[in-house]
Amino acid sequence: MGRIRGKWIKSIAAKLVDQYPEKFSKNFKNNKEILEEMGLIDDKVVRNKIAGYIISILEKRVK
Repeated sequence: MGRIRGKWIKSIAAKLVDQYPEKFSKNFKNNKEILEEMGLIDDKVVRNKIAGYIISILEKRVK
């Protein structure tokens, strides 16, 4: 079983993908760097979780 992400991580990631769809891709490192440049999230762990969930959102939208 995998770890469950918090609802607030999911909502932040969804809002970011809706606002900036052209910035994010299925590349974790790229997403992490974009989030760092935006300066919205200070915590490294939270930033990584959001970057990872953005990949999940993009994969779901392709299907």
